[in-house]
Amino acid sequence: QVQLVESGGGLVQAGDSLRLSCAASGRTFSNYAMGWFRQAPGKEREFVAAINWSDGSAYYADSVKGRFTIFRNNAKNTLYLQMNSLKPEDTAIYYCAATQSRFVRVTTNYDYWGQGTQVTVST
Repeated sequence: QVQLVESGGGLVQAGDSLRLSCAASGRTFSNYAMGWFRQAPGKEREFVAAINWSDGSAYYADSVKGRFTIFRNNAKNTLYLQMNSLKPEDTAIYYCAATQSRFVRVTTNYDYWGQGTQVTVST
C-alpha cells in the first residue's frame, strides 16, 4: 500500500524559509515523478513543483520559480520542498503526490496523494 506522509509545515513570517518533507513508502518510485501541489481556501489545487525520481529533472510553477527548490533523497525515499522568501500568498495546504505520467503539471494525472501539511505565511 502506497503511503505519502508530509511534514514540515507551520506558521512563518513573510521572507522566512521552510522545508517540507514527504516520506514515501509501499512501492518503488523509480518510474514515477513526484510533485508538490497546494490548495488555498476557496481555490483549486494548483501545481507547485515536480521532479522525476530517476533523473532528477525538476519543474516549477512560475509563481515559485527562483524561490522554491524540489529535491529528493533516493536512499530515504523522501521528497523535499525547500521554500525561501515566503510570501503571504504562499499560504495553503501543501500536498505531495506521485504519478507515472510525463505531464507532471496536471493534478488529475497523479495516482497517490498525501494528507497535506499546512503552511501559513504572515505579513
